[in-house]
Amino acid sequence: MTYLLLLVGFVLLIKGADYFVDGASKIATILRISPMLIGLTIVAFGTSAPEASVSFIAALEGNSNVAIGNVVGSNIFNVTFILGVTAIVFPLAVKNMTIRKDIPFALLAAVALLILISDVQLQYSEMNLITRTEGFILLLFFAVFLYYVFEMARNDRSQIQVTPNDDIKNTSWVKNLVLTIGGLAAIIFGGSLVVENSTKIAMSLGMSETLVGLTIVAIGTSLPELVTSIMAALKKQSEIALGNIVGSNIFNVFFILGTSAVIHPLAVDSKIFLDMWIMVFVTLLLLVISRTNYKISKKEGIMLASIYIVYLAYIIIRN
Repeated sequence: MTYLLLLVGFVLLIKGADYFVDGASKIATILRISPMLIGLTIVAFGTSAPEASVSFIAALEGNSNVAIGNVVGSNIFNVTFILGVTAIVFPLAVKNMTIRKDIPFALLAAVALLILISDVQLQYSEMNLITRTEGFILLLFFAVFLYYVFEMARNDRSQIQVTPNDDIKNTSWVKNLVLTIGGLAAIIFGGSLVVENSTKIAMSLGMSETLVGLTIVAIGTSLPELVTSIMAALKKQSEIALGNIVGSNIFNVFFILGTSAVIHPLAVDSKIFLDMWIMVFVTLLLLVISRTNYKISKKEGIMLASIYIVYLAYIIIRN
């Protein structure tokens, strides 16, 4: 039964992502805004729902390590493995605006989090802590990001001209909303089935809880981003694929960790600092490789995916 539920979870993930990308891209057409903006918002926030639920529950239970580790681990997985595999499937074109503003915003999120958790180093405190006040600061950054996105959407609407060839009038709002919401629900439910049942299988095979948490659960909460980005790449919707990852990383730090810290101040384990520096490094690397011919090539995708495999081997040995 466990194996059957695991299979059902994967089917829901794949079909849900298929409908979700279709619905989201058509909504972008109806609203006359770029698919990149849909990727940065609706798709990114939707696929980050598992990370949000895990971190919020962990914060309520006072489990800071899970709340922070989940976000940092997911962000590293997003930028390295997911973008890497997606670029291998189909090289991703990168717009100038994405290089100048969107990816730097994700880098700002990584650097801001690194600064906020460095209380011992910067303020000579007895312990590193993300306080409620710092949680509100992260949420304020998120509000600035939303304002920027809405301004971009307004500019897009004024620049994109509707032509007689556009079949916007013939596109059903209800149908595309159902596709998007239904697809997202299938992604989230399918992801939870995969995480829960693969964890049971791994435990029955003798894997430790720590190893399961660092691998299956951390990767499992990012399955929606993985499947959605690959599906978007297969449909040649590279803006949605890239926007999904960049938006998810911004959402994870500013909204999820910000809200988690407001729920309960988060104590920071000193072990997480190396992972934090890796998160900053891979985000900076993404900015650099995006500038090479304004695309992420298959070779660069292989490099990114390889970085995650090395990192995964390291955390398994470390723990």
